[in-house]
Amino acid sequence: MSLLFYKVLHILAILFLFTVGGGVALYAANGGSKEGNKASGLISALHGLGLLVALVSGFGMWAKLGVAFSGWLAAKITLWFVIGLLVLLPYRKPEWSKPLLVLLPILGAIAAYLALYKPF
Repeated sequence: MSLLFYKVLHILAILFLFTVGGGVALYAANGGSKEGNKASGLISALHGLGLLVALVSGFGMWAKLGVAFSGWLAAKITLWFVIGLLVLLPYRKPEWSKPLLVLLPILGAIAAYLALYKPF
């Protein structure tokens, strides 16, 4: 598969992750709980699928680029892990829901910066 295909797939997966993260944060900020969420199964499935596709397509791009494993790639994998865990936070700590709506795009921008500029 081409590098462009992996890029598009990676962006699609990230859009799913941020849609789920923002939706859960907004729902919890308005007093919603996981037990009361009728779309909980769909949210979990989209989150898991987004994480998996982002990881697989990211490694596909890395293979196509043919670059050595370096610091920027380790930082991106760490951010992938953190963003994946953050979706669990609003149900456990609803007071963190609103800050999460700001934090998620900032983490996404950092990940994009790392991918585009490969600073280290």
